[in-house]
Amino acid sequence: MHKIDIREAAREDIEQWAEMRAVLWPEASDDHISEIKEYFSGASIDIVQAYIAEAGSNIVGFLELNIRNFAEGSRSPKLPYVEAWYVKPEYQGRGCGKQLMQKAERWAISQGYSELASDTETDNHRSIAMHKHLGFIETERIVCFLKSLRKT
Repeated sequence: MHKIDIREAAREDIEQWAEMRAVLWPEASDDHISEIKEYFSGASIDIVQAYIAEAGSNIVGFLELNIRNFAEGSRSPKLPYVEAWYVKPEYQGRGCGKQLMQKAERWAISQGYSELASDTETDNHRSIAMHKHLGFIETERIVCFLKSLRKT
């Protein structure tokens, strides 16, 4: 069994990172490579910091952070937000997700933040349990809506 190492994402990770994003968000698989490239060019509006979990030479997970102006339950005007957190199924239960989250927490503290926010789908019981296990407090359950408006 390989030791898990957590490091900042690098350009050479793009393909494998995009493959894992496609598992996490299969409905948006066409956009993953371009979104990751935007991160490396400094043009991303969704990712400000990203970490990769590596076991030997295999990339086995990732975590993406953004800075948001709002998070349910927080009064902070800006705070880091976990936008994506994924570990390949065969590496789950080995502490990989915990190490990724701890790296995110250390980064947030180093940037002067005192809170870290995240979310998951209401039926993702494993993710909910992991968040709670790592000290997150559930603040709200909501159903979100968006309507596209067109000029008439």
